[in-house]
Amino acid sequence: MDWRWRPEVTLPLALAVIAYAIGWARLAARSPARRRPALVARLASSLAGLVVLAVALLGLHDAAHERFLPHMTQHLLLMMVAVPLLLLADPLPAVLWALPVGARHRTGAWLTNGAPVRTAWRALTRLPVAWTLYALVLWLWHWPVAYDAALASGWLHDLEHLSFAAAAVVFWWPVIAPAPRVAAPAAPVARVVYLVLAAFSSSALGVLLAASPAPLYAYAGAPTGSPLEDQAWGGVLMWAVGGAIDMAAVLAVVARVVGAPRAAPVP
Repeated sequence: MDWRWRPEVTLPLALAVIAYAIGWARLAARSPARRRPALVARLASSLAGLVVLAVALLGLHDAAHERFLPHMTQHLLLMMVAVPLLLLADPLPAVLWALPVGARHRTGAWLTNGAPVRTAWRALTRLPVAWTLYALVLWLWHWPVAYDAALASGWLHDLEHLSFAAAAVVFWWPVIAPAPRVAAPAAPVARVVYLVLAAFSSSALGVLLAASPAPLYAYAGAPTGSPLEDQAWGGVLMWAVGGAIDMAAVLAVVARVVGAPRAAPVP
């Protein structure tokens, strides 16, 4: 893996690490001792997510411009590994504590009930809207014209990654439900159906790529092997690994429901 330390990516990642570390330290100092294990777990999840982002955007940058499989790996790491890890860290409290007091209050005002930002985010993260947006972004960027254009243009490739990350945040938000919780959690059955349908969508794209009788992309290639073989392995990655991650999320939702404490029956 040849790392490309692009400043437009490296600097925001470094600032994110510093801001989260400052906010986490301030939050931990004000939290009771019983909360420390949960805060440490959140710190580990956030750092893991940022490391995965760095691997996807810096470690795989050059390889993704030469081969289809590393490009699919980038997409998988961004949408199905890095973003869920960052949301599992419930980053908003730490981010708010990293801000100066005035900025913290102004940001908090945007998230109060009735604020336009909160209202818009509630609408955007409703299950049907989030699923549709996620599927559209995934499929449209794998349209051959869009895919080849992204690899031929640096700024368009970065826009592709930004849109993947944004769509993933919207998609995983109602499943993980980090702060701010702008709406009541969806029913477990609805979340399971939501994840299963997402698995079908990404798996269908993966099967289409793997089973195509001809290369779909001008940039699909490999130092050894044929462009068609490289494309097929990328499709298998999306189909098998992406589907496995979605099914793991389904099991996590089910396990949370099964393991939740039951209310005592009313006599």
